[in-house]
Amino acid sequence: MSKKYRLLMLTTLIISGCSMCYELIISAVSSYLLGNSTLQYSVTIGLYMAALGFGSYISKYFTKNLFNVFVTIELGIGVIGGISSLVLFLANIYISGYAVVMYLEIIIIGAFAGAEIPVMTRIIEQDENNLKVTLSSIFSFDYIGGLVGAVAFPLILLPKLGYFATSFLCGFMNIVAALLIMWKFGKRIERIRVYRMLAIILSGIMLLGMILADTISNSVESGLYMDRVILIEQTPYQKIVMTKHRDDVRLFIDGNCQFSTADEYRYHEALVHIPMNEVDTRQNILILGGGDGLAVREVLKYPEVKKIDLVDLDAEMIRICSTDKNITDINENSLLSDKLNILNMDAYEYLENCSERYDVIIVDLPDPNTEVLNKLYSNIFYRMCGGCLTDSGVLVVQSTSPYYATKAFWCINKTIESEGFNVKAYHIEVPAFGDWGFNMASKRELSEEITFDVETKYLTSDNVASLFTFGKDEVNLDVDINQLTRPVLMDYYNKAEEVWD
Repeated sequence: MSKKYRLLMLTTLIISGCSMCYELIISAVSSYLLGNSTLQYSVTIGLYMAALGFGSYISKYFTKNLFNVFVTIELGIGVIGGISSLVLFLANIYISGYAVVMYLEIIIIGAFAGAEIPVMTRIIEQDENNLKVTLSSIFSFDYIGGLVGAVAFPLILLPKLGYFATSFLCGFMNIVAALLIMWKFGKRIERIRVYRMLAIILSGIMLLGMILADTISNSVESGLYMDRVILIEQTPYQKIVMTKHRDDVRLFIDGNCQFSTADEYRYHEALVHIPMNEVDTRQNILILGGGDGLAVREVLKYPEVKKIDLVDLDAEMIRICSTDKNITDINENSLLSDKLNILNMDAYEYLENCSERYDVIIVDLPDPNTEVLNKLYSNIFYRMCGGCLTDSGVLVVQSTSPYYATKAFWCINKTIESEGFNVKAYHIEVPAFGDWGFNMASKRELSEEITFDVETKYLTSDNVASLFTFGKDEVNLDVDINQLTRPVLMDYYNKAEEVWD
């Protein structure tokens, strides 16, 4: 292949890499906004592959001015892909047909990308007449570009830039690729001045979008949340948003509310004090999740506690909740306690290699709405928790809502029980969440007669017994065990979300 076509190989790599990023952005944004990440990624991949085939098919109808067609493809992908994340967020806020917008973006980007290789092949074959070399070169660069985009998006682009700046950057790269083609093959492009001016204007728009990405993000996020947004952080693992209305501060992870300072004490008192008062010895405590420090705050009320191991994957979550005054005022600087040992690692990985034995294990993880989180609600996970408990120790798991996600709640209960635990389910009304449930487990028999010897705002020795009573509409025992190889819990949870969203 002659040197003059090497630039076209580079543009193939750019288109493929950027197209992969666009599809990952669409999948990630849809998972963030709608949940059920398995469905969102599956639909995106399937529809994208079909659109590639459609684009390849219709490319046969382009018979003239192939360089003009190729430049149009570059500009088209750049524009549609560049604004893809912004359009999705706006669609979620302002229209009811979000799915239609999502599908259109996937199809258009896929069709453009699918037409690219056939058009480029014909361009090169007009001069080279060496189909074997042409196809091998084009496909090589196309697949390499896809790999580059697939790796760069989760490891570099999303954590460093966020959704908006990433999509604008990819759009800018597509349009720059079009400008390079115009520079190299300008004599073979009709109306080159019009194309060049359009490309310059569009690249300027993409650059402006990158510069204003944070401002755009703040504005859009304000539309997603009822209260004033005071913090937005995209970490390598999740998107953290904090809102404030008067004295009420709320923390959201990937769009899901984690707590409201107006009533979080109800949740954390039930999570911590009931299991803590089921054990005679409470010196060594393990908290899985709970990077906000609120569960730690409650545990520190017990002077006999000597050590607390807090395992939370996201170091940025710990940093925010140990430095932001809105949070430290409510967690009472618990994350700075000398008794606390923080480990920023995956909870599953920690338990796999755990040699400690704990008096109480508190599992305060986000709801099981993704494959990664579902693993942390599996039978194997609870088996490993049991291996880290003392013989008289107690495990407690936040277990979603027995009212809004009844099957999910009792699936967690049954899964813990399947590993040989004696399990007691209980729940509490938290105004920000509604009816919220927990499952407490031990290798020994558990009691419901609990008294408290620490200061609480809601729990009393008199009202605690009522937490173990469930209404008929809050019980559904017709559920399966959640296994690593058969993650039924995520399906139960996502179906409940569809009903109540």
